[in-house]
Formats: sequence, C-alpha cells, structure tokens
Amino acid sequence: MDYDGGMDEFRFLHAADLHLDSPLLGLTEKSGEYARLIADASRRAFNDMVELAIRAECRFVVLAGDVFDGDLRDTQCGLFFINGMARLQQAGIRVFMILGNHDAENRFARHLHVTDNVHLFATSKAETCVMEDLGVAVHGRSFGRRDVTDNIARKYPAAVPGLFNIGILHTACQGREGHEPYAPCTVEQLVNHGYQYWALGHVHTREILHENPYVVYAGNLQGRHAREAGPKGASLVTVRDGDVASVEHQVLDAVRWASAVVDLTHAATSADMAGCIRGTGRELLTQAQGRPIALRLELVGTSPLHAHLIRDTETVQQEIEVIFASLSDEIWLERLKVHTRPPARPAVLDRSTGGRIAADIRQAATPEALHADLSDILKAILERVPAQARTEEMRESILNDVPARAVDLALSLVENPEGGDDAHQ
Repeated sequence: MDYDGGMDEFRFLHAADLHLDSPLLGLTEKSGEYARLIADASRRAFNDMVELAIRAECRFVVLAGDVFDGDLRDTQCGLFFINGMARLQQAGIRVFMILGNHDAENRFARHLHVTDNVHLFATSKAETCVMEDLGVAVHGRSFGRRDVTDNIARKYPAAVPGLFNIGILHTACQGREGHEPYAPCTVEQLVNHGYQYWALGHVHTREILHENPYVVYAGNLQGRHAREAGPKGASLVTVRDGDVASVEHQVLDAVRWASAVVDLTHAATSADMAGCIRGTGRELLTQAQGRPIALRLELVGTSPLHAHLIRDTETVQQEIEVIFASLSDEIWLERLKVHTRPPARPAVLDRSTGGRIAADIRQAATPEALHADLSDILKAILERVPAQARTEEMRESILNDVPARAVDLALSLVENPEGGDDAHQ
C-alpha cells in the first residue's frame, strides 16, 4: 500500500549503546569521592539525551540496542529508564527500540513494561511500525540471544513506498575491530534495501558509512574506558520533504575520556616538562567544555629527563597530578605511560666499571632475549585472567613494552645512578 503526505519537516534522535550503569573501567580504584563523581555518568548522559529530544522538538527517538549493560541486577536502573521514557511520553515523543547483544543477557529487558509511547521490536523476526501522521515507517528486530551471527538484515521488510523508511539494526557491519561480529552485513546490502536511513548500534564510534541513503553509527552516549576517547553522544536527524536534510552529532557524554601525547624532546628540566603538560591540560579543558576529563597521558621524545621518568614513575605521576590540579579539579589521570628515550651517548668506549656493565646489558639483555622468559611468566598469569578479558591483546602489549623498558631501567641505574641534576631543576 502506498502512503503519501506526512509532515514537510520533522526531527528524530538516533541513539545507541547507552549501557546504563556501566562502570567507567580504569577509574574504579580512585578515591570514594572520585568514584561517586563518575559512577552515574551513563545516567547523566541519558538524562541529557531525553532533554535534548524534548528541547529539539523531536517527534520520535530511535534506540539501536544495548540500552542496558549485561545482566541487570539493580531494578532501579530499569525504573530509571522507564522514568525517562515517561518524560518523553509527556512531551508527545514516541520511542522505537531494539534489544542488542548486551540487552539479550538482561532478564529485565526482555520483560520491560514501558510506557505506551515505546515500541520494543520483537526478537522472532523483523517488523514494521507505520506513523501515518509523519509519513514514516520504522523497521527493526531485537536480539533474542547474545550471539546473533546471522545476517538478519536480509529479512528486514521491504521499504514502504511513499514513506520515509528507517531501519534499526544492531550490527558489526563489515566487521569492526574490538567488536564481536554480531548480525554481520555489508554497507552495499543496506544501501540497496531501499530505506532512507539506517540507524545502527553496537559500534561505539560515531561514523557515517554512507549518505543518500544514510547508514549511520551514532556511537555510544558515554565513553566507558580509555579506548572510547573523545566526544560521545547521539545523532539529531532532520527530515525535509522526504529526504534527510542533516545529521548532526550532539555531544552528551558526562565524563570525557581523553588520550594525549606530550613530546618532551625539548624538555631539559622538570620545569620544562611541567610547562608542556600544563599546555596540554589547558587544551583538553577547552575541548571538554566543562566536562570532567579522565586522561591517559603518554610522555614521548628524547629527553635528559628519561632516567628520572622511568625510575621514579610514581613520583612523576604525583607531580603531573599536581600540575593538573593547578589548572582544574576535573582532570583525572587514569594512566601515565612513559615512552621517552635517553639522549644519544658518544660512540667512544666507556672503560669505567659502569660503562662495561652498560655494554654487557646492551649485548645480553636485548628485548628479544627477554621474550622467552617473559612469555612463560605471562602464560601463568593470563591463565588466571577471566575468559572475557582481552588476554591476547594484553599479552602482545606486555611483550612489546616490558622488555625494552626493563633494559632502559637497568641502563638508567648504571649510567645515571643519581637520576641526574636536570630532573630536579
């Protein structure tokens, strides 16, 4: 059946991967006060999403899966979500949502008794909801189990002629690093399906895979760890005369994850280093626009400070935290990585005792020579790590980093036993 008409212009909000009550990984070991500040980050981002939909006068909201974060043990989280849906209902805003792989683990999500404005798509097959007043057809299917490995998009209904068609799909479209290959499909397949907009979820990085028709990952509302750095939020879509007029990223994260690299090549003293780090901190605060920042900081470059940095890392971290505290009380150092190098030494043979020991270290304790011993140690450790952890990624990271750092540390103790005067100027 053909439908004609509908509104000349309307807006809708496309969000995904809310992961309500998901912990911000890497920050849980901080102080109790700090933990309380970041514990409700996902809820604050969700509240801002609801307020945005109301403020922008959206006609409906699309939620592309993973509203919850695995098995829900606290029913207050479910009630919090329902309250948000009720606020949208009071504003006359409809909601169309699917369950993603994390939701499929959630016993509560399967029996969600939400407000009348919410349509939760079935798990058995894809279905269509038509909004005749807007001239819109929304198609979707929920995950019935976590490991959906079929190309379920193939069985989505055909586009309804004369309507603006939206497909909601939780998928690792064409595969995405760091994401399980759930509901695989291709961009070409989605483009050729006949819909005007595909609202995708599962991948936490915002990305427009195709325009006209639009195939869009909105990304997640709130970054959960250091690999999810940068602005997070939802996509505000304006439809005009049956076509997508704009897709605007709306920033909604409550805590900003950031990664920064500071080059200390020209830093000869601790004061020089402080100046470099202070400048980076100011830039991050400007970019975060008042949001708290969880920062992973990497120090690089060839610097006379190298021995001090690798030998006294805990002290250096405290020094950096003081530098950030002088700028703001909302920059939190999640992790410090020191990848600096010592200045080149003269090629002449150092015949001192320290020089001979250093030469022996360079000859015998190469990173390659240490790999075998380290591999055995790692094997025993990783056998105790939970199965869901990224053990292979962890192993490669340690093998690539630790041997070289061990050699560096040994050389610094021999060649620069006092840590050098520069570090304390």
